[in-house]
Amino acid sequence: MLMDPAADPADVVVLLGGDPLPGHGLPELPSRAFVIAADSGLHLARDHGLPVHLLVGDLDSVDAAQLAAIRADGVPVQQHPVDKDRTDLAIALDVAVGLAPARVTLLGGHGGRLDHLLGNALVLASSAYAAIELTARVAGATITVVREHRTLHGTAGDLVSLLPVAGDARGITTEGLRFALRDEDLAAGSTRGISNSFLSDRATVRVRAGVLLAVQPGPTDPEPA
Repeated sequence: MLMDPAADPADVVVLLGGDPLPGHGLPELPSRAFVIAADSGLHLARDHGLPVHLLVGDLDSVDAAQLAAIRADGVPVQQHPVDKDRTDLAIALDVAVGLAPARVTLLGGHGGRLDHLLGNALVLASSAYAAIELTARVAGATITVVREHRTLHGTAGDLVSLLPVAGDARGITTEGLRFALRDEDLAAGSTRGISNSFLSDRATVRVRAGVLLAVQPGPTDPEPA
């Protein structure tokens, strides 16, 4: 794979299709990130003027004109069969792992299907990606994968839920959240971590063993009058 000299593989951004960005548009991204578009994530890149350094996936949802344009630009394309046993996100994350990044940020990946949303969230917690700091921005929400220690950013009063995945999460300690945990456990399937909130603009979560998804749902729609 040719590496764009302007990109820094310490940060990788993975773009997925099927998920319009919230009204405030793109979140702040590392300026020199290596950008992987997974299938129709290419449309997201084109709509927001993001460079694409690699396109992967089965390409069944990519606009033909945009695909031709990116090929003409010399961007590498890794096309996979439509009948495959991994999602486009898993393919993109496997490619990202090969770049040995420190951080990966995922944008998109909802598309209105609950099975895709849940599958993509669980993929993030896979042990295959344990060496990477993973953060996802999906449907206006932020999902932070917590292994050992992560810092969360928000605003006082913002909601955040701590969800154990792939088994129990043990030895959890939090700082900066309204309902503090002090070296405590959350069993798989527990709802105890739902609807915590920030006390200020940042919080820390530590986990001695296991994996948490820290989900910040973002603003909710107002109740109809």
